[in-house]
Amino acid sequence: MNIIKTFASNVKKYRTLKGLSQETFAEKAGLHRTYISAIEREKRSIALDNVQKIADALEIETYLLFIDQNND
Repeated sequence: MNIIKTFASNVKKYRTLKGLSQETFAEKAGLHRTYISAIEREKRSIALDNVQKIADALEIETYLLFIDQNND
């Protein structure tokens, strides 16, 4: 499992399910839009405190961001 790919895919999936743009989501999470974009494109690793901010903004349990839904 590629944890960065899984995390990126899940962030985008949950964000779009909530109907949030990257900009709106980033504002809700207290992060910059370009940072969210880089995460979703697998260009950034992420600190644990930001993982929690993202999960909180998506209103999901943190562990869901690390579950590989594709079973690659």
